[in-house]
Amino acid sequence: MHGEYKVPGGKLVVVDLEVHDGALREVRVAGDFFLEPDEALHAIDRALEGAPADADAQALAARVKAGLPADTVMFGFSPEAVGIAVRRALARATDWTDYDWQLIHEGPQDPALHMALDEVLTDEVAAGRRPPTLRVWEWGSPAVIIGSFQSLRNEVDPAGAARHGVTVVRRISGGGAMFVEAENTITYSLSVPASLVSGLSFADSYAYLDDWVLTALGDMGIKAWYQPLNDIASEEGKIAGAAQKRLASGAGAVLHHVTMAYDIDAGKMLDVLRIGKEKLSDKGTESAKKRVDPLRRQTGLPRGEIIDRMLTSFRARYGLAQGRVTEEEMARAEELALTKYTSEEWTARVP
Repeated sequence: MHGEYKVPGGKLVVVDLEVHDGALREVRVAGDFFLEPDEALHAIDRALEGAPADADAQALAARVKAGLPADTVMFGFSPEAVGIAVRRALARATDWTDYDWQLIHEGPQDPALHMALDEVLTDEVAAGRRPPTLRVWEWGSPAVIIGSFQSLRNEVDPAGAARHGVTVVRRISGGGAMFVEAENTITYSLSVPASLVSGLSFADSYAYLDDWVLTALGDMGIKAWYQPLNDIASEEGKIAGAAQKRLASGAGAVLHHVTMAYDIDAGKMLDVLRIGKEKLSDKGTESAKKRVDPLRRQTGLPRGEIIDRMLTSFRARYGLAQGRVTEEEMARAEELALTKYTSEEWTARVP
């Protein structure tokens, strides 16, 4: 069995192993990490030898820690990363480079249609009818997208939304409200097979699926990092928020979408969203204006160029072919937008 885990912001950990009578055997750990002293690598292998095959990543990490020489220095990885790599080997997880990735980047679309496309495309990936897909959104109108479990009345001021012509829609993933405008945000979705995140905890999968964009931002001069559970941040503030939904149909798939702030109108956002003092206090800030850090100020680049650079970075790492939404997928999405995502029953399902 073979498993790989690229540590977000760090190095690659590779594990090859066999399982006999419910225990790990012939364990070999490798990677492009740094480790001192040399004998520490063999200590890691010995620590994992004979471990129960059903041990979770934390238990495996504990065995690694206990088996390391006292003077061990690990750089670019950790005992926890080794544990995750082992679990991915046992789960027969796939890697980014195992797939022919497809890009969808089409013209502006209605907010409800974006919600529907996320669901339809991810369902198609789960069924094996579509390759893993990176979709960049373009917004046809300003919108607030609330999380699947948020209270509509607690999150949105209807008078403010009406005043600014803002559409309110509910998505299928959890998390918090997103305020978006056509040229002021960068939103993208990843629709991926469940096997890509096999062996990862829910929290670890966020960091794993966000890692490519951290590299892309770094190439633009922004030192960004994953901030648990679902934020991307820099020294100057929050850059983006992510959300996920796991679909169990077919072989299973994961929807992971991210909204990045490019040039948010904070005054309008505050007029539409009911952002409570407790939420702001929890973020350690005094005003909502400090909670998002527009990419335009940090990069000095046009929005379109930032998107192009992000796609170039993804393509260089994993390959990325131009694709499109098929007629059948669009027909399903349009029907779903009408029957579900514009319905009062769905939008106000948590009043």
